[in-house]
Amino acid sequence: MAGGEPEAPRGAQDGAVDLRRPKTARPAVAVAKKAAARRKPAKAARSRLTRAEIETLFTRLAEKLPEPKGELEFVNPYTLLVAVVLSAQSTDVGVNKATRPLFAKVDTPQKMLKLGEAKLIEAIRSLGFFNMKAKNVMALSRILVEEHGGAVPRDREALERLPGVGRKTASVVLNTAFGVPAIAVDTHIFRVSNRTGLGPGATADEVADLLEKVVPDRFKLHAHHWLILHGRYVCVARKPKCPECVIADVCRFKEKTKAA
Repeated sequence: MAGGEPEAPRGAQDGAVDLRRPKTARPAVAVAKKAAARRKPAKAARSRLTRAEIETLFTRLAEKLPEPKGELEFVNPYTLLVAVVLSAQSTDVGVNKATRPLFAKVDTPQKMLKLGEAKLIEAIRSLGFFNMKAKNVMALSRILVEEHGGAVPRDREALERLPGVGRKTASVVLNTAFGVPAIAVDTHIFRVSNRTGLGPGATADEVADLLEKVVPDRFKLHAHHWLILHGRYVCVARKPKCPECVIADVCRFKEKTKAA
């Protein structure tokens, strides 16, 4: 065009008007709302067993072992705390072998600090991740001395602030040392809860949350020990001993081991 005049938009030449509706992107908020409407709400986690079956399960475990006890050796709440921290990725048998001579001399956080990290490492070298565990034990011992007068707190929040202490360790200490009906979920309890249908879940926390809801109050104090011992000696990982299991008839596990 002469003079460099810009060309008018197509349809606007000669006074014509473009009546077509321009295309616009759908607002992100509207898209999100529509997607949310299509999304099905997540189902609340629940046991696959009935209340009567849960009662039966724990009644039978209680009859088989009226006074269950954990297998970690300790002499007081502090040594229990240390033993549980050391038990991560290690067997109770291995931990006990390492801590027997240690706890004979070191049974308070003050004595642990006096022992020192180097000597603690030598004492627990047979355990996996001994360097990190030693650092955590020394750090938690220092906190106990500086903030709790050398005593193990009976409060979950305070326990879980200690290095190397998570929900499971705190639950074990609260339950075993102080008689609090807390349920700790380790690999054995996770397996038993999912296999039986008592407390199915994808993570240890999911299982623990569900067990806290469905385990009858009168069984909660010992539930942790009954389930862990059942998983360790009967409902084992590779070939569960279903023929000798006292709760086999209420268990939802489909691939039960048959009697020879």
